[in-house]
Amino acid sequence: MSLSIGIIGLPNVGKSTLFEAITKNQVDRENYPFCTVDPNVGVVAVPDQRIDQIMTVVGGKEKIYPPIEFIDIAGLIKGANKGEGLGNQFLAQIQATDAVVYVLRTFSNPQVSSTEEKGSPLLEKEILDEELRLKDLEITCRRLEKLPTDNLSDEDLKERAVLEKIKTVLEEEDLIINHEWNEEEKKILKHYQFLTSKPRLYLLNGGEGEVSEEVKKTFRNNNWPYLTIDVLTELEAENLSKEERKDYGLPPEPALDDLIQKAYNVLDLITFFTIVSGKVRGWTLKKGKTAPEAGGVIHSDFEDNFIKADVINWQDLVKAGGFNQAKKQGLVKTRGADYKVQEGDVIMIKTDK
Repeated sequence: MSLSIGIIGLPNVGKSTLFEAITKNQVDRENYPFCTVDPNVGVVAVPDQRIDQIMTVVGGKEKIYPPIEFIDIAGLIKGANKGEGLGNQFLAQIQATDAVVYVLRTFSNPQVSSTEEKGSPLLEKEILDEELRLKDLEITCRRLEKLPTDNLSDEDLKERAVLEKIKTVLEEEDLIINHEWNEEEKKILKHYQFLTSKPRLYLLNGGEGEVSEEVKKTFRNNNWPYLTIDVLTELEAENLSKEERKDYGLPPEPALDDLIQKAYNVLDLITFFTIVSGKVRGWTLKKGKTAPEAGGVIHSDFEDNFIKADVINWQDLVKAGGFNQAKKQGLVKTRGADYKVQEGDVIMIKTDK
C-alpha cells in the first residue's frame, strides 16, 4: 500500500522543520509565509523492532521496513478555501493524502513571525478545521447542483442522499470524520476525498513546559490524538547517540519515531511480515482484511491465485527460535481464504502458480 501523510498548519509553525527531521531531507525553512509553495515529498521507513528480532532467529540477510510518504504542504491562512494565500493549490494537495498531521505552534519564539497575532494551538486548529470544512461544503454544494433532479438512477439517489447528509453535517460546522458512515456511504466519501473525512493527528510543536494543562485537557477530553514534540530540538539532535541524547536530557529514542508510528496507526492499519530469500519485510494492511487481500498487497497474482497461507505470530516465531522449531511445536497454522490477518502475523502465501 502506498500511504501518504500530509503535514499541514499555518505558516511558520514548524511544518518544514518537521518534514526535514522526519525525512532527513534538506528543505527551505526561511522565516516567512509561503516559503513552501510546491509540496516537499519524502518517503521514510516505519521503524519496527519486530523485524530486527525476526531477523535474529531466521538468519535474515536483509530487512525492509514498511514505507510511508510524508508531504510538507505549504501554510494555510484564513480564507484559503476562497483562494487566499495559495489556498486552492494547497487544499488540492491535502486532498491527495490518506491522513493529515496538524502542526500546531506552542513554542514561544518572537523571532519567528506568525500570521496570527494571538496565536494558540486551539485557535490554529480551529482555523485549519474551518478552511477544510468550507472547502468540503463548496465541493458538496457544487456536486449537488450538477446532479440531475428528475429520473434519477439508483446510484444517483444514493449519491444525493449521502451528499445531502454531508451538507447538513458541514453546515452545522462539524467535520465529516466526527460521524459514523456505513460501507456504501464510505465508498462515496472515498470518491470525493473530502478534506474533513481524513484521519488526523495533532502535533503540538514545542517543549512540554510550553503546552498548558488546559490545552492538553481539551485534547484529551475530545479524544484528539496528539503528541508534544519540540521539532527543532529533534532536528538538531538527529545525529546524537542514545547516550548523548540522555546527556542532553532527551529521551533515548527520537520522539519523531513515535510520531511516525502514531501517524501510521491513525490510518487503522496493521503490519504483517514475510520472509522470502533471506529478506524480512513488513507490509501494511487495513484491519479486518483477509489472507488473499494480504497477498494482493505483495503482488496481485498472490490474491488472484491464492490457495492457502501458513501463518504464525511473530512472537511465537521468535520464542520458538525459527521456523523449523515452530513447525515441530505446531505453532505454524494453515489458513484459508476467509482468515483475517492479525497484527504481527508472519505469512507465507501458497498459490496455484
